[in-house]
Amino acid sequence: MRQHVNPLSKNFHEIEPIPYLHELFENPELPLHLDIGCAAGDFLFELALENNKWNYLGIEIREKLVNNAMSKLRDMAIRNLYFAFGNANNIFNDPNYRFLIDYVSSISFNFPDPWYKKKHHKRRVIQPDLIRLLSNSMRKKSLIFIKTDVKELFNYMDFTISNNLNFKKLQNIDLFYPESFNPKMIKTNREKYAIERRLNIFQRIYIKT
Repeated sequence: MRQHVNPLSKNFHEIEPIPYLHELFENPELPLHLDIGCAAGDFLFELALENNKWNYLGIEIREKLVNNAMSKLRDMAIRNLYFAFGNANNIFNDPNYRFLIDYVSSISFNFPDPWYKKKHHKRRVIQPDLIRLLSNSMRKKSLIFIKTDVKELFNYMDFTISNNLNFKKLQNIDLFYPESFNPKMIKTNREKYAIERRLNIFQRIYIKT
């Protein structure tokens, strides 16, 4: 179930501190994957436990979910995973946290809130300004993954990213998954839900050129 949180609320203007990578991870030299809108973090917990060759950072706008995930993380003592609370657009636009994009190898947007009403499209996480910022900061050959079960949202995200000439669509068959952030093709809870109900899933990968 999607729980609406208005990302444009003033509550998200003040950003909680995010430590530098060497404070977050046991080995900060590993490739870094960001999962935007990570919810309770189940997907990232599974990834981090299965794959110690990557570092994972989840960003989530619902504070309670982040607090619960961080509490679980401390109990499990996983050293390649961290969760941050806040609006991803605000975090990336803050000069203090541009280092996240500088070091990132891939970013995923899995089943983001569709914000169906046209007047609410400005609340969607993928915006032209965000893609412009990512295109100017991400390293060459870094990747963006999008996935949703809402066709209209997929078309919107695809158009927004494809409109930026620094990103090129990558066919799934062209990606060597064993070296990706998700070598075992682990599925999110929402993806499992969609598969069980035989919903269409739309996905695409983009590479920074």
